[in-house]
Amino acid sequence: MTDKTENRKYPLNQIYFYLTEGCNLRCRHCWIAPKYQSEGNSYPALDLDLFKSIIEQAKPLGLVGVKLTGGEPLLHPQIGEILDYIRTEELRLTVETNGVLCTPELARKMAACKNPFVSVSLDGADAETHEWVRGVTGCFEAALNGLQNLVDAGFRPQVIMTIMRHNKDQMEPVVRLAERLGAGSVKFNIMQPTARGKKMHDAGEALSIEELVDLGRWVESALLGSTSLPLYYSHPMAFRPLGKMFGENGDGCGVCGILGILGVIANGSYALCGIGETVRDLVFGHAATDLLVDVWKNTSVLQELREGLPKRLGGICGDCLMKGTCLGSCIAQNYYRSKNLWEPYWYCEKAWNRGLFPETRMFPVSANRG
Repeated sequence: MTDKTENRKYPLNQIYFYLTEGCNLRCRHCWIAPKYQSEGNSYPALDLDLFKSIIEQAKPLGLVGVKLTGGEPLLHPQIGEILDYIRTEELRLTVETNGVLCTPELARKMAACKNPFVSVSLDGADAETHEWVRGVTGCFEAALNGLQNLVDAGFRPQVIMTIMRHNKDQMEPVVRLAERLGAGSVKFNIMQPTARGKKMHDAGEALSIEELVDLGRWVESALLGSTSLPLYYSHPMAFRPLGKMFGENGDGCGVCGILGILGVIANGSYALCGIGETVRDLVFGHAATDLLVDVWKNTSVLQELREGLPKRLGGICGDCLMKGTCLGSCIAQNYYRSKNLWEPYWYCEKAWNRGLFPETRMFPVSANRG
């Protein structure tokens, strides 16, 4: 293959490892929809030797960190060895977990890694609400135990809550619970219309765009002012106050950094991210047969993104002043909707259609949008 970007540098900063095809919970909103794994059944997980080979190939390309997610990453049968390897390779560690399997030993192994960051999902402040979302009895107390193990190991873990009609009234109680648990921050995720999340949207469990915009304002004004914890609400950059992103007290832009990441799904395939589990168009080969350097430098979809972002973004995303940083918010979600990489992000499109998109974040009609 010919390297079409030989005059430009695109370091592979981070790999997202979707370690397991299975998950120990049955979350109603999951955008990957892994198979339910219990004591009586199991599903494939990423081969440990393949994991090590990918890391070895990625470091010369600029790798500085990895994110472990799933499925449920702590369900991997060799998760302890994976964490040990990440530590010895001195890579920054990010873990997204439901917390249920987070033992004191695993918490200590994560804490021993370089600049570790762990987030744990809590979708309600009580067992009834959380377990309605997560689909398994007993998972609420198990998640609280996992969070406590992380705190005991020296973490201030982030609590992540995905917002839907069933639990929206528990946003403030979740913040209070996070305070009591010793968490370091709370992030409110908007439920994506992907895989199981699309079924939830179709069933009316998703909040309207008006409700989502109003909730964002409330979180970033009233709720934020009631706690010492940093709070993050996952609406697009165009809806966030500039002071929340930039300046002395800013917390950054919160975008995925798509031009510097690559996904590896549990069967060993390279993909844009976990979306490869449901959208095969965004799978780019396999780690057992394809050299990572060739995948990273020459895959047509990655080349198209490098050459096209942000100027080819369509609809309201093409007219947004934040597009150079936001980069379409979530290309994987946009492609899932229409098989078009340049489709506008659903949230922004809905807001634009309802007259809710901030005019101050749009190019003037006569401006050059290139």
